[in-house]
Amino acid sequence: MRVLIVEDEPYLAEAVRDGLRLEAIAADIAGDGDAALELLGINSYDLAVLDRDIPGPSGDEVARRIVGSGSGVPILMLTAADRIDDKASGFGLGVDDYLTKPFEMRELVLRLRALDRRRAHVRPPVREIAGLRVDPFRREVFRDGRYVALTRKQFAVLDVLVAAEGGVVSAEELLERAWDENADPLTNAVRITVSTLRKRLGAPWIIATVPGVGYRIDTGTKALRSTGGATASGGDINVAGAASCASGVNTNVTGTGSSAFGGDALEGGGACA
Repeated sequence: MRVLIVEDEPYLAEAVRDGLRLEAIAADIAGDGDAALELLGINSYDLAVLDRDIPGPSGDEVARRIVGSGSGVPILMLTAADRIDDKASGFGLGVDDYLTKPFEMRELVLRLRALDRRRAHVRPPVREIAGLRVDPFRREVFRDGRYVALTRKQFAVLDVLVAAEGGVVSAEELLERAWDENADPLTNAVRITVSTLRKRLGAPWIIATVPGVGYRIDTGTKALRSTGGATASGGDINVAGAASCASGVNTNVTGTGSSAFGGDALEGGGACA
Protein backbone atom coordinates (compact mmCIF):
# COMPACT_ATOMS: atom_id res chain seq x y z
CA MET A 1 0.00 0.00 0.00
CA ARG A 2 1.27 3.49 -0.86
CA VAL A 3 -0.11 6.52 0.96
CA LEU A 4 0.22 10.27 0.39
CA ILE A 5 0.39 12.28 3.63
CA VAL A 6 -0.58 15.93 3.19
CA GLU A 7 0.47 17.72 6.39
CA ASP A 8 2.21 21.06 6.94
CA GLU A 9 3.62 20.22 10.38
CA PRO A 10 6.94 18.53 9.51
CA TYR A 11 7.38 16.65 12.78
CA LEU A 12 3.86 15.24 12.69
CA ALA A 13 4.15 14.32 9.02
CA GLU A 14 7.44 12.51 9.61
CA ALA A 15 6.04 10.73 12.68
CA VAL A 16 3.06 9.49 10.68
CA ARG A 17 5.31 8.42 7.81
CA ASP A 18 7.65 6.53 10.14
CA GLY A 19 4.72 4.90 11.93
CA LEU A 20 3.22 3.73 8.65
CA ARG A 21 6.55 2.36 7.48
CA LEU A 22 6.72 0.20 10.60
CA GLU A 23 3.43 -1.31 9.39
CA ALA A 24 4.89 -1.95 5.89
CA ILE A 25 2.93 0.96 4.41
CA ALA A 26 4.90 3.18 2.02
CA ALA A 27 4.25 6.89 2.51
CA ASP A 28 5.19 10.15 0.79
CA ILE A 29 4.86 13.59 2.38
CA ALA A 30 3.50 16.81 0.88
CA GLY A 31 3.79 19.92 3.04
CA ASP A 32 1.28 22.04 1.11
CA GLY A 33 -1.50 21.79 -1.43
CA ASP A 34 0.68 22.51 -4.45
CA ALA A 35 3.13 19.75 -3.53
CA ALA A 36 0.22 17.36 -2.94
CA LEU A 37 -1.27 18.00 -6.37
CA GLU A 38 2.14 17.61 -7.99
CA LEU A 39 2.76 14.25 -6.32
CA LEU A 40 -0.75 13.06 -7.19
CA GLY A 41 -0.02 13.90 -10.82
CA ILE A 42 3.22 11.93 -10.84
CA ASN A 43 2.62 8.89 -8.62
CA SER A 44 -0.12 6.35 -8.08
CA TYR A 45 -1.42 6.26 -4.51
CA ASP A 46 -3.73 3.77 -2.83
CA LEU A 47 -4.85 6.28 -0.18
CA ALA A 48 -4.52 9.96 0.71
CA VAL A 49 -4.33 11.35 4.26
CA LEU A 50 -5.24 15.04 4.18
CA ASP A 51 -4.99 17.84 6.71
CA ARG A 52 -7.58 20.52 5.94
CA ASP A 53 -5.59 23.58 7.01
CA ILE A 54 -2.51 23.61 4.77
CA PRO A 55 -0.73 26.32 2.73
CA GLY A 56 -1.60 26.79 -0.93
CA PRO A 57 -4.67 24.95 -2.15
CA SER A 58 -6.44 23.80 1.02
CA GLY A 59 -7.00 20.22 2.03
CA ASP A 60 -10.60 20.68 0.94
CA GLU A 61 -9.46 21.75 -2.54
CA VAL A 62 -7.05 18.82 -2.81
CA ALA A 63 -9.91 16.50 -1.83
CA ARG A 64 -12.14 18.04 -4.52
CA ARG A 65 -9.42 17.48 -7.11
CA ILE A 66 -8.95 13.84 -6.11
CA VAL A 67 -12.69 13.14 -6.16
CA GLY A 68 -13.15 15.04 -9.42
CA SER A 69 -10.35 13.14 -11.14
CA GLY A 70 -12.29 9.89 -10.90
CA SER A 71 -9.15 8.07 -9.70
CA GLY A 72 -11.06 6.38 -6.89
CA VAL A 73 -8.28 7.10 -4.37
CA PRO A 74 -9.87 6.93 -0.89
CA ILE A 75 -9.34 9.99 1.31
CA LEU A 76 -8.95 10.13 5.08
CA MET A 77 -9.19 13.62 6.60
CA LEU A 78 -6.72 13.92 9.51
CA THR A 79 -7.38 17.27 11.11
CA ALA A 80 -7.88 19.24 14.32
CA ALA A 81 -11.26 20.47 13.05
CA ASP A 82 -13.39 18.28 15.29
CA ARG A 83 -16.85 19.90 15.32
CA ILE A 84 -19.71 17.93 13.85
CA ASP A 85 -20.20 20.67 11.24
CA ASP A 86 -16.55 20.26 10.22
CA LYS A 87 -17.03 16.54 9.82
CA ALA A 88 -20.25 17.03 7.86
CA SER A 89 -18.58 19.42 5.43
CA GLY A 90 -15.63 17.05 5.07
CA PHE A 91 -17.82 14.11 4.18
CA GLY A 92 -19.73 16.41 1.87
CA LEU A 93 -16.56 16.81 -0.18
CA GLY A 94 -16.57 13.08 -0.84
CA VAL A 95 -13.93 11.98 1.67
CA ASP A 96 -14.16 8.40 2.90
CA ASP A 97 -13.14 8.76 6.55
CA TYR A 98 -12.43 11.45 9.14
CA LEU A 99 -10.02 11.26 12.06
CA THR A 100 -9.41 14.16 14.46
CA LYS A 101 -6.18 15.18 16.16
CA PRO A 102 -4.81 14.09 18.55
CA PHE A 103 -5.06 10.46 17.48
CA GLU A 104 -3.54 7.07 18.14
CA MET A 105 -1.22 5.75 15.43
CA ARG A 106 -2.77 2.33 15.72
CA GLU A 107 -6.23 3.73 14.98
CA LEU A 108 -4.93 5.51 11.88
CA VAL A 109 -3.39 2.28 10.60
CA LEU A 110 -6.60 0.34 11.25
CA ARG A 111 -8.67 2.92 9.38
CA LEU A 112 -6.27 2.96 6.43
CA ARG A 113 -6.30 -0.82 6.16
CA ALA A 114 -10.12 -0.81 6.29
CA LEU A 115 -10.25 1.75 3.47
CA ASP A 116 -7.82 -0.31 1.41
CA ARG A 117 -9.94 -3.45 1.85
CA ARG A 118 -13.05 -1.54 0.81
CA ARG A 119 -11.24 -0.23 -2.25
CA ALA A 120 -10.28 -3.75 -3.27
CA HIS A 121 -13.96 -4.72 -3.48
CA VAL A 122 -14.77 -2.00 -6.00
CA ARG A 123 -11.99 -2.65 -8.47
CA PRO A 124 -12.59 -1.36 -11.99
CA PRO A 125 -12.96 -4.08 -14.62
CA VAL A 126 -10.01 -5.50 -16.52
CA ARG A 127 -10.49 -4.64 -20.21
CA GLU A 128 -9.22 -6.64 -23.17
CA ILE A 129 -9.19 -5.55 -26.80
CA ALA A 130 -7.06 -6.35 -29.85
CA GLY A 131 -4.49 -8.27 -27.80
CA LEU A 132 -4.32 -5.62 -25.08
CA ARG A 133 -5.10 -6.39 -21.46
CA VAL A 134 -5.50 -3.30 -19.25
CA ASP A 135 -5.95 -3.62 -15.49
CA PRO A 136 -6.80 -0.16 -14.04
CA PHE A 137 -6.63 -1.37 -10.44
CA ARG A 138 -3.12 -2.81 -10.67
CA ARG A 139 -2.17 -0.29 -13.37
CA GLU A 140 -0.79 -3.08 -15.50
CA VAL A 141 -0.80 -3.44 -19.29
CA PHE A 142 -0.05 -6.55 -21.31
CA ARG A 143 0.08 -6.86 -25.08
CA ASP A 144 -0.14 -10.40 -26.42
CA GLY A 145 0.98 -11.61 -23.00
CA ARG A 146 3.98 -9.24 -22.83
CA TYR A 147 4.09 -6.79 -19.91
CA VAL A 148 4.34 -3.16 -21.01
CA ALA A 149 5.69 -0.57 -18.56
CA LEU A 150 3.92 2.78 -18.97
CA THR A 151 4.16 6.15 -17.31
CA ARG A 152 1.16 7.42 -15.37
CA LYS A 153 0.09 9.69 -18.23
CA GLN A 154 0.56 7.04 -20.90
CA PHE A 155 -1.56 4.64 -18.86
CA ALA A 156 -4.28 7.26 -18.41
CA VAL A 157 -4.47 7.89 -22.16
CA LEU A 158 -4.52 4.18 -22.98
CA ASP A 159 -7.21 3.53 -20.36
CA VAL A 160 -9.48 6.13 -21.99
CA LEU A 161 -8.90 4.71 -25.48
CA VAL A 162 -9.47 1.12 -24.40
CA ALA A 163 -12.66 2.07 -22.55
CA ALA A 164 -14.00 3.49 -25.83
CA GLU A 165 -13.86 -0.08 -27.27
CA GLY A 166 -12.60 0.97 -30.67
CA GLY A 167 -14.55 4.20 -30.80
CA VAL A 168 -12.86 7.46 -31.69
CA VAL A 169 -11.73 9.71 -28.84
CA SER A 170 -10.88 13.30 -29.66
CA ALA A 171 -7.66 14.96 -28.54
CA GLU A 172 -9.80 17.41 -26.56
CA GLU A 173 -11.48 14.59 -24.65
CA LEU A 174 -8.15 12.92 -23.93
CA LEU A 175 -6.80 16.22 -22.63
CA GLU A 176 -9.86 16.65 -20.41
CA ARG A 177 -9.80 13.14 -18.98
CA ALA A 178 -6.07 12.41 -18.69
CA TRP A 179 -4.74 15.85 -17.70
CA ASP A 180 -5.79 18.25 -14.98
CA GLU A 181 -7.84 21.41 -15.39
CA ASN A 182 -4.73 23.55 -15.75
CA ALA A 183 -3.66 21.87 -18.99
CA ASP A 184 -3.19 24.23 -21.95
CA PRO A 185 -5.85 23.36 -24.58
CA LEU A 186 -3.33 24.27 -27.32
CA THR A 187 -0.61 21.96 -26.00
CA ASN A 188 0.96 19.16 -28.04
CA ALA A 189 0.91 16.91 -24.96
CA VAL A 190 -1.75 14.57 -26.35
CA ARG A 191 0.01 14.01 -29.66
CA ILE A 192 3.39 13.52 -27.96
CA THR A 193 1.96 11.12 -25.36
CA VAL A 194 0.15 9.06 -28.00
CA SER A 195 3.37 8.88 -30.03
CA THR A 196 5.45 7.66 -27.08
CA LEU A 197 2.64 5.30 -26.05
CA ARG A 198 2.74 3.70 -29.51
CA LYS A 199 6.45 3.05 -29.12
CA ARG A 200 5.98 1.50 -25.69
CA LEU A 201 3.25 -0.83 -26.97
CA GLY A 202 5.40 -1.82 -29.95
CA ALA A 203 4.72 -2.63 -33.58
CA PRO A 204 2.39 -3.11 -35.30
CA TRP A 205 0.97 0.18 -34.03
CA ILE A 206 -2.38 -0.39 -32.38
CA ILE A 207 -3.47 3.22 -31.90
CA ALA A 208 -4.88 4.63 -35.14
CA THR A 209 -5.27 8.31 -35.94
CA VAL A 210 -8.55 9.40 -37.48
CA PRO A 211 -7.64 12.61 -39.37
CA GLY A 212 -9.28 15.69 -37.97
CA VAL A 213 -11.21 13.65 -35.38
CA GLY A 214 -8.98 11.88 -32.85
CA TYR A 215 -7.60 8.47 -31.96
CA ARG A 216 -8.91 4.94 -31.52
CA ILE A 217 -7.75 1.43 -30.74
CA ASP A 218 -7.43 -0.36 -34.09
CA THR A 219 -9.04 -3.77 -33.71
CA GLY A 220 -7.80 -4.72 -37.17
CA THR A 221 -4.11 -4.32 -36.42
CA LYS A 222 -3.04 -7.36 -38.44
CA ALA A 223 -4.67 -5.93 -41.54
CA LEU A 224 -2.95 -2.62 -40.85
CA ARG A 225 0.36 -4.42 -40.61
CA SER A 226 0.00 -6.01 -44.02
CA THR A 227 -1.46 -3.06 -45.93
CA GLY A 228 -0.10 0.03 -44.17
CA GLY A 229 3.26 1.51 -43.45
CA ALA A 230 5.19 1.74 -40.24
CA THR A 231 7.34 4.30 -38.48
CA ALA A 232 10.50 3.73 -36.55
CA SER A 233 9.70 6.22 -33.81
CA GLY A 234 5.99 6.00 -33.17
CA GLY A 235 4.46 8.67 -35.39
CA ASP A 236 0.73 9.12 -35.95
CA ILE A 237 -0.47 6.49 -38.41
CA ASN A 238 -3.92 6.59 -39.94
CA VAL A 239 -6.06 3.59 -40.68
CA ALA A 240 -4.81 2.82 -44.18
CA GLY A 241 -1.64 4.89 -44.45
CA ALA A 242 0.92 3.62 -46.92
CA ALA A 243 3.85 5.85 -46.12
CA SER A 244 6.98 4.78 -44.35
CA CYS A 245 8.43 7.37 -41.94
CA ALA A 246 11.54 7.22 -39.84
CA SER A 247 11.00 9.74 -37.06
CA GLY A 248 7.51 10.26 -35.68
CA VAL A 249 5.35 11.64 -38.52
CA ASN A 250 1.65 11.78 -39.25
CA THR A 251 0.58 9.69 -42.23
CA ASN A 252 -2.85 10.43 -43.71
CA VAL A 253 -5.32 8.08 -45.32
CA THR A 254 -3.85 7.85 -48.79
CA GLY A 255 -0.38 9.21 -48.15
CA THR A 256 2.35 7.54 -50.18
CA GLY A 257 5.37 9.71 -49.38
CA SER A 258 8.27 8.97 -47.14
CA SER A 259 9.86 11.02 -44.38
CA ALA A 260 13.29 11.23 -42.85
CA PHE A 261 12.82 13.59 -39.92
CA GLY A 262 9.16 14.34 -39.37
CA GLY A 263 6.27 16.18 -40.93
CA ASP A 264 2.96 15.23 -42.43
CA ALA A 265 2.49 13.05 -45.50
CA LEU A 266 -0.56 14.64 -47.10
CA GLU A 267 -3.35 13.00 -49.04
CA GLY A 268 -2.22 11.96 -52.47
CA GLY A 269 1.40 11.34 -51.53
CA GLY A 270 4.54 13.43 -51.64
CA ALA A 271 7.64 13.47 -49.52
CA CYS A 272 7.70 14.89 -46.00
CA ALA A 273 10.99 16.15 -44.74
